[in-house]
Amino acid sequence: MTDLFLLVLPVFGLVALGYAAGLFGLIGERANEGLTSYLFVIGSPALIFKLLTAASFPDVFPWGYWIAYYAGMAAIWVAATILTARLFRRPHGEAVIAGLAAGQANTVLIGIPIILKAYGEAAAFPIAMLMAVNLPITMTAATLMLEGTRAARGGALAARLAKGLATHPLLLAIVAGLAAQAVGFRPSGAFGSMLGMVADATIPLSLIALGLSLKTYGVRADVPVALMVSALRLLVHPLIAWVIAAHVFALPPAWTGTVVLFAAMPAGINAYLFAARYGEGVGIASTSVALSTALSVLSSILWLRVLGVG
Repeated sequence: MTDLFLLVLPVFGLVALGYAAGLFGLIGERANEGLTSYLFVIGSPALIFKLLTAASFPDVFPWGYWIAYYAGMAAIWVAATILTARLFRRPHGEAVIAGLAAGQANTVLIGIPIILKAYGEAAAFPIAMLMAVNLPITMTAATLMLEGTRAARGGALAARLAKGLATHPLLLAIVAGLAAQAVGFRPSGAFGSMLGMVADATIPLSLIALGLSLKTYGVRADVPVALMVSALRLLVHPLIAWVIAAHVFALPPAWTGTVVLFAAMPAGINAYLFAARYGEGVGIASTSVALSTALSVLSSILWLRVLGVG
């Protein structure tokens, strides 16, 4: 148990450091906005590109890997939406936000650091393959639910989706990394050194940025709904992923561990950003992000123990 605690301590310690920096006014909101933009446009794409170009691709792709993740994601997304509307009797817009908060995990900021610490480079390709599918699926679903019910219709909505996906920095990095793998390109020389420096700094900066964001958004309201979302996010989704990955498809350890730990990640900041944009369920989203992130310290240790890490 001590080994598992020491494994996740640096990850959540940097989140706490970011939160403290925001709490005591050492880093302001404008600085955090700039840091977040840098990570979105430069840092995270550089990390993904580096991981993909260094990854060893399997001869046969385990399709059960995607099934393990998305069966669970669909189940908790639908469950959170229905429970919020019927059990907690909230309006449709808030139910949609609750489903989004449950379905969208914080895979980049917390998931990647924990998985790489647990499985090392063996997890590079599984990480990239899940993100390659996860980004367009979650972006499309969220846009259809929140944008599609408003002004955009038909061709306008399709054009907006296409533009968003075609210009998304992480998707572009994935495409570039896969292309580099296909032609046998490996970053070296000055370019390789620059890429390595940017990629190596991305994970600690991302965790600090998450802590700053948690200070900004905080726990606002709707704690009962947020606790429900957190339980689905941290316990139910990884349980479904573990059963399917380990016991139905018997995936390799690094693949099983990656899909379960990704499924066990807290609600992502995107849920709050969508809620704030549309003025629906802001309290549900911000509180779900804050509570699930705090509780994920314990749930991460639980799932690492189930997976036999440490």
